[in-house]
Amino acid sequence: MLFLCCIAGAVQAAEPSAARQSELRALLKNDCGACHGLTLKGGMGPALLPESLAGKPDEFLVDTILNGRKGTAMPPWQPFLSRDEAEWLLGELRHLQ
Repeated sequence: MLFLCCIAGAVQAAEPSAARQSELRALLKNDCGACHGLTLKGGMGPALLPESLAGKPDEFLVDTILNGRKGTAMPPWQPFLSRDEAEWLLGELRHLQ
């Protein structure tokens, strides 16, 4: 039972503080928006709307955020984001209105 509790805790991402969430939203709008379009409908990079991300595994998308995509303009954001923050950003993208 203890083993299952440890695994469950490891899978769940820690939620960033309210201040960090605000910073991450600004990063999403300004930095991500610079390539993916200010409305995230696409630009130099693909659209980041929920329907565009549907069917793509979370792990693939988090890895793309953190490590970039070789041969494209997508840079690695790992120097600026933790895995938990990348997972939180992905959750935000998946639930955009």
